[in-house]
Amino acid sequence: MEGFTVHRGTTAVVPDDNVDTDRIIPARFLSRVNRSGYGELLFNDVRGESFALDQPLAAGASVMVVGTNFGCGSSREHAVWAIQQAGYKAVVAKKTAIGPGYSDIFRQNAANCGLLLVELNEADHAQIEGKGSGAEIEIDLPDQKVRQGGKEFGFDISPVSKESILKGLDLIGSTLILEDAITKYEQERLAYVPKP
Repeated sequence: MEGFTVHRGTTAVVPDDNVDTDRIIPARFLSRVNRSGYGELLFNDVRGESFALDQPLAAGASVMVVGTNFGCGSSREHAVWAIQQAGYKAVVAKKTAIGPGYSDIFRQNAANCGLLLVELNEADHAQIEGKGSGAEIEIDLPDQKVRQGGKEFGFDISPVSKESILKGLDLIGSTLILEDAITKYEQERLAYVPKP
């Protein structure tokens, strides 16, 4: 995976709350045997000239701005793959006093696949959403800042997810960092053979 440090791009605003994974990528597309080809299926069942991502200002955007509880519903990495393959490097959601920006499972799937999820409080999120689609934006993961229009907004991220996304490591890549120690351990231990 490609590591993420600082990204500059434009926004595509999909302001809806409680967008579930079946809306992001419909279940009927999950039977594919490979990991490619999902970008063109992103929000397949709601696309059209009135949908936010199909507006001219959203063309070429690389940061999606969404509402609260994004990625709720069933667990599927395919939702993350579809977002990434459609060209998005990060998603910015709104957290409220009563609800998170993302569902827990979607948050973990995104971290495992290298998609940066940013969660902003309502006031900060409103300023970014208010600029609408096509607005320039910068996301700085090392400093945990979103910058837009001369303003700067801080965000939190778990240290483990931050490190993995910075280095471009999925779960297998994170394990392979310890390959020498694992090999040494295996060589020093006798293989377990059950008694007959």
